[in-house]
Amino acid sequence: MKLSRKSDYALRSLMTLVAHEGKGPISVREIAEKNDVPRRFLEQIMLDLKAKGWVQSLAGRDGGFVLGKRPEEITMGQVVRHFDGQLSPITCVSSTHYEPCSQESACRFRRVLLDIRNYTARRMDEADLRTVFAGQPVTRSEVFSFIGGDGI
Repeated sequence: MKLSRKSDYALRSLMTLVAHEGKGPISVREIAEKNDVPRRFLEQIMLDLKAKGWVQSLAGRDGGFVLGKRPEEITMGQVVRHFDGQLSPITCVSSTHYEPCSQESACRFRRVLLDIRNYTARRMDEADLRTVFAGQPVTRSEVFSFIGGDGI
């Protein structure tokens, strides 16, 4: 599974709002700068987040965005499904975007992809913004410490 830029930028922005919680609104310009996101693209994403009730906008000179819900009420799974539509690696194991495949009755690797879908969905649905924010950033050494596979 690969996140779209929209999901990536939405999650970055939501993490910024969690970090800024209790300090008042933060402007879209500041969110964009902190997260290295194109401002115009972020404006559209913030409107989407607002439509879902995940953020609120406050008008005025000192206006901007704040969280619209408590961080523990928003999960990564909800955000990614909203922007990307599915969490499954292929459509023949998607319950929401299912597309039949001529090889379904004989396919052996589909089982592994279904397991990946189930683990990914479960993990992302457990990952609320408060919990994710409380975690530590991934280090470069963690990314490259995996043993057993090229091309990941």
